[in-house]
Amino acid sequence: MRFTLRQLQVFVCAAQQQSVSRAAETLALSQSAASSSLSELERQSGCQLFDRVGKRLTLNSLGQQLLPQAVALLDQAKAVEDLLNGKSGFGSLAVGATLTVGNYLATLLIGAFMQRHPECRVSLHVQNTAHIVQQVAQYEIDLGLIEGECQHPDIEVQPWVEDQLVVFCAPGHPLASRGQASLQELTREAWILREQGSGTRLTFDQAMRHHPQPLNIRLELEHTEAIKRAVESGLGIGCISRLALRDAFRRGSLVALETPELDLSRQFYFIWHKQKFQSSAMREFLRQCQALTAGVRRSDEIELNSIVF
Repeated sequence: MRFTLRQLQVFVCAAQQQSVSRAAETLALSQSAASSSLSELERQSGCQLFDRVGKRLTLNSLGQQLLPQAVALLDQAKAVEDLLNGKSGFGSLAVGATLTVGNYLATLLIGAFMQRHPECRVSLHVQNTAHIVQQVAQYEIDLGLIEGECQHPDIEVQPWVEDQLVVFCAPGHPLASRGQASLQELTREAWILREQGSGTRLTFDQAMRHHPQPLNIRLELEHTEAIKRAVESGLGIGCISRLALRDAFRRGSLVALETPELDLSRQFYFIWHKQKFQSSAMREFLRQCQALTAGVRRSDEIELNSIVF
């Protein structure tokens, strides 16, 4: 073979970063070493892999075909290296999770996984659904746990567990004593909602799509805890996952408003790139997640104390 694993590593990193200098920084190489490695790969193969506009690199059609195969080969090489070093193939795992999953499930799952496999280096990236999908598509993370729909043609989507959003308010709100609200009543309220691009906001907007009257959206926030605090302060009503509100409902600091006219159910999903090599760590982590939710009807029924460290 005329290419080396280092050349493929520089190629993959440059494709992800769209820059040789950023790739060099990520790989702890000098810029000249990274540039030479990439140039040598193209020279040896007699093919150009990037379109260059100034200092920015964009994969051409050949580069796009090579990228998934190069990523898979590097992943397999890493698995071989870990096995030879006595690490049982559990080298590293990069997980992305959307905010509800990341804040209320993924951190506990990763903690339990690392207790069972201390040799594995695990990283967690918590972002909204759109960002996690982009990271998976660009091979920046191995696996995504998301709460929104994913239609990307290169990504495998596997249902995990059902989740349900719920409208909620502060205990002193006029609707709190009834514990439910009609669609007409909801349209008269001020709303504190998640931002556009989040799975939570997508589910909410779909549920409200048949009502033509615009909502009074007072705030759009990126974090569920911030939404809970704003609603507790009386700034408006909100709509997020029951999983995120379970403790607040038990304490009585927030009150659920049942909304029979709205379908607020959704799924949590696993996502990964269709051409991604599934390492032992990735397969084991998926198995652990599925075992946690076996027989569970909805996410807020998961017994978090069953996640054993």
